[in-house]
Amino acid sequence: MRERRAVQDSGTQERAESSQASLAVSCSECGGPIVHDPDEADLVCAECGLIAAEQEIDAGPEWRAYTADEREEKSRTGAPTTQRMHDNGLSTTIGWKNKDGYGQTITGEKRQQLARLRTWDERFRTRDSRDRNLKQALGEIDRMSSALGIPEQPREVASVLYRQALDNELLPGRSIEGMATASLYAASRLEGIPRPIDEVAAVSRVDDLKIKRAYRYLARELELEIPPTSPLEYLTRLASEISCTTETERRAKELLENAIAHGVHSGKDPVGVAASALYAAGRLTNDHVTQSAVSEAANVSEVTIRSRYREILDAGTEGERS
Repeated sequence: MRERRAVQDSGTQERAESSQASLAVSCSECGGPIVHDPDEADLVCAECGLIAAEQEIDAGPEWRAYTADEREEKSRTGAPTTQRMHDNGLSTTIGWKNKDGYGQTITGEKRQQLARLRTWDERFRTRDSRDRNLKQALGEIDRMSSALGIPEQPREVASVLYRQALDNELLPGRSIEGMATASLYAASRLEGIPRPIDEVAAVSRVDDLKIKRAYRYLARELELEIPPTSPLEYLTRLASEISCTTETERRAKELLENAIAHGVHSGKDPVGVAASALYAAGRLTNDHVTQSAVSEAANVSEVTIRSRYREILDAGTEGERS
C-alpha cells in the first residue's frame, strides 16, 4: 500500500514538474525561447535544444485548417454562451427542414415525429414563467438593437440589466416591452453610444413617457451610475448621416469642445447641440450643410438649430480670443 502511494506521489510530482516546465517561457540553461515540437509533442529550447517537457498533451483539435471558412466548416463546437438568449444559448435547436442527413425528404411518419419533437423542444426551452418572460424581453431587445444599429456589447449589457431587474422583482406592475426598452436605453448610455429617447421610442412598442418612467425606476433601483450624455457622443453619427466633409466634422468638434468648456450645453438637449455645431461648422468651412438636413438627421426642429448655433459660435469666438 505504501509503495502504491509512493508511486502515486512520484507521478503527481512528475506531472507538476512537467506543468511547471511547460509554463516556462525561457530555457533554464541558456535563456533561449521555449518552442513546441509538434512531431514529438515536446517543449524544446530553440537555441540549445534542451527538452523542457516531454509528451505534452495537445489540447487543440486533431484537424488542420488553413482558411477561416475551412476552420468554420471543420469546427464541431457550437456558438459561445450569451446573455442575449434566455437559456444562454445552451439549448438544442431542431431545424425546420423535413430532410434527413443526406438531403432526402423524409416520410410522412417521420415528419409527424419531428413535429412532435419540435413542440416538446419548445416547451422544454420555456418551462416556467421566468423563461417565457426572458424569451420575450430579450427578443425585443435584439429586435430594437437591430433597428437602431446598436453593436453586440450594449446588447449584452442590456440583457444583463433586464435579468437583474427580473431577479430583483422590478417587473410586477410594468410591461415587459417598457422594461426591455429602458434596459437597452440605459445600456447604450453606459457603453458611450447613446441613442436619443425619440429614436428608441420609434422602434419600441411603448410610448416615450413609459420608457422614461421605466428608465428612471430601473436606474434608481439598480443604482446605475450613468454619466450625463455629452454632445460629442452624437457628433460622428450625425456627421455620417448628413455626409459632411472631414474638415466640417473636425471644426464641429472644436466648436463643441469650446461650448462644453463655457457651459453652453448645460441644460440643453445634447443631440440639438451637436446638430447646431455641425451646422455652424458647415457655415465656417463653406460646406453645403443645410438646416433641414441636420434637423432631419438629429430629429430636432430647425428653430432649435438656429437658436443654438449662434451660442456655439459665440463660445468658439471667446475660445479663440482666450
